Amino acid sequence: MRKTGSACLIACLLSILHLSAQPFMTNVSGRNARPLDGRWQAVVDLYACGEQMEIYKNRTAAEKGRFVECTFDDGFRLDVPGDWNSQCPELKYYESTVWYKRDFDCAPSPDKRLFLYFGAANYRTTVYLNGEKLGSHEGGFTPFQFEIGDKVRAGNNFIVVGVDNRRTAETIPALKYDWWNYGGITRSVLLIETPRRFIEDYTVRLDPKDPERLWAQVRIAGGGRGETVRLSIPEADFSATLRTDAEGKAELSAPVRLERWSPEHPKRYTVELCSRHDTIRERIGFRTVAAEGGRILLNGKPLFLKGINCHDEIPQRRGRAFSEADARMLLGEVKALGCNFLRLTHYPACEALVRMAEEMGILLWEEVPLWQKIAFSDPQTLPKANRMVTEMIARDKNRCAIILWSVSNETAPGPDRNRVLEEMIRHCRALDPSRLVTSAFSHTTDTPTSLTLEDPVAELVDVIGINKYYGWYTPWHCRPQEFVWNVPCDKPVIFSEFGSEALYGNHGDPNDSTNWYEEYQARNYRDNIAMLPNIPHLAGTAPWVLFDFRSPYRMNGRYQEEWNRKGLVSDKGHRKAAWYVLKAYYDSIP
Repeated sequence: MRKTGSACLIACLLSILHLSAQPFMTNVSGRNARPLDGRWQAVVDLYACGEQMEIYKNRTAAEKGRFVECTFDDGFRLDVPGDWNSQCPELKYYESTVWYKRDFDCAPSPDKRLFLYFGAANYRTTVYLNGEKLGSHEGGFTPFQFEIGDKVRAGNNFIVVGVDNRRTAETIPALKYDWWNYGGITRSVLLIETPRRFIEDYTVRLDPKDPERLWAQVRIAGGGRGETVRLSIPEADFSATLRTDAEGKAELSAPVRLERWSPEHPKRYTVELCSRHDTIRERIGFRTVAAEGGRILLNGKPLFLKGINCHDEIPQRRGRAFSEADARMLLGEVKALGCNFLRLTHYPACEALVRMAEEMGILLWEEVPLWQKIAFSDPQTLPKANRMVTEMIARDKNRCAIILWSVSNETAPGPDRNRVLEEMIRHCRALDPSRLVTSAFSHTTDTPTSLTLEDPVAELVDVIGINKYYGWYTPWHCRPQEFVWNVPCDKPVIFSEFGSEALYGNHGDPNDSTNWYEEYQARNYRDNIAMLPNIPHLAGTAPWVLFDFRSPYRMNGRYQEEWNRKGLVSDKGHRKAAWYVLKAYYDSIP
C-alpha cells in the first residue's frame, strides 16, 4: 500500500496542510455566542441557478422600474436548525439547492473579533454576508466558520446561505447510501464574539504515556511569544501556567491527581483557561484507553462494550436530530437498553448528543461517512476525507466519552481504497494519539461453518469492527454455536453490526425469515448471541440498529415503505421483541 510518483507527493502535501489546519475554534458553547437560529427566509432553487442570478445580493422590487426574478420577498420560511425534507411535504425527496436568508443587527467593535459559525449544513454550503462571498464548505456533518469582523457593518446586516444536497459519485458519502439525504442547515448557526487575542484552540487530557500527568496544548489566536495562559482545575486543586512560543502555542505536562471518568462513574471537572485577554471554561472528563492483548482497556482495566448503533435522526418526526431534547430521547433509550457504548453511525452526530453521552457515561465510536462505494481513485478523495477527520477530531477531541475514531464502513479492499485508508489512519493518529482507531469491515471468506476476515487494512487499525448479518443477508448453514470466526490479527474485535428486520406489531412463526416478524428478529438475536463465544478477542457488540430509520434504499412496500426496519424500536417508539432479548443479554454481563 505505497503511493508512487506525483500523486503520492500531492496527497502527502495535502495531508500535511490539513494536519496543521484548525478549521474552527474549540468549544463554541463556552464562548460569547449569539444564536442565529429561528425562521429563515428561503428560496427553492431546483436548477441551481441562484448564484448566476445573484440571489446573494438580496435585491428587492421596491424600487420603481426594477425587475427582479429571484428574491426572498414574500417567500416561505424554514427552521434553522432543521432539514427541509421534514419541514415541507413538497421537499420530502428534494435534492438540489435551497437558499436561506437571515437579517441580524450588529454593533462591531475594534477591540473584538466576530465569527460566523455553522454547526453543520448538508452538503455543499456557500455563505454570503451583505452580498459578499465568505467561502464554501463541503461535508454534511462537521462545523465550519468564517471571520466577519471586517465585513459587518453597524446596524442591519444580512446573511445568504446556499445549501446543495445533491449526491454524486465523488461526494462523501457517495451516490447511494442507506439513510435519508437530509438537506439544509441542520445544526445551529452562531455569531461568536472574541477578544482580538483569544484562546482559539486547546486540548486537555491525561498523558497517554504517563496517566498520572496532565497533558495540555493551547493556542492563542493573534498571539505571539511570551504570553501566559493559566490552566486550572479548581476541584482538583490544580493550577499551572503555560507560556506561548512565537506562533502563540504552548504545551504542558504536569503531575495531577484526578478521578477517572468511566461509564459507572462519569466524573467530569470544570477546566478553566485564562489568558490576559480571554477566559474559557469547559466540563471535561479524564480517562485512558488502550488496546492490549486483544482487549480494550479503560483506565487500565478490561472493558466489554455493550453497545448499539444509532442514526442521528428522530424517527417520530422523520427528521435530523439537532437539539438537547433530541439527544435526551435517543440516549435515554440507549441507557434503558443497558448499553455502555454507542456507535455513532455513519457520521459525526450533533454536538449536543456527544456532550450528553459523556455526561451520562456512554462510550462512543465516532466515524466519518466513508460508506461503501467511495471514489477512492479520485485524487480529491483523500484530502477531502482527511479534512473530515480533522474537523471531527477538532470538535470532539476533549470529549473523553469518545474512545474510537473510525475511518470507514464496509468499503471494499483494493489498491486505491487501501492507500486512502492507510493515509487516513496515519492522519488520525497524528492528530490524536490518545484514542484508538478502527474501521468496520465486511470483506470475509465464508464457509458453511466459518468466517475468515480478509482485509489488509485490518492490520493497521487498533480495533477491528466486523459487520455480518447472519440469519438475514447470509443464511445459517450450521448451528450458531458451532460457527467459527477466524480473525488473523491479534487485536480486539467489535461485532459492529448484526441483526434483521421486523415490522413492529407483525407477529408470526419465529422460523420464518421472509415476513418481517418480530419473533424472527428476536430469534435472530438469540442465534447471534449464541455465536459470540466463538469470536476471538471479542471486546464488544453493537447490533444494528436502535431505531427504525428512513431510507429510500428500502423499497418493500408491504413492510418497509422507505424505512430500514432493523430497529429494536419502531419509528413510533415501540420496543420490539428483540429489544428484550438484547436487554437480557446485556444485563447478564457484569
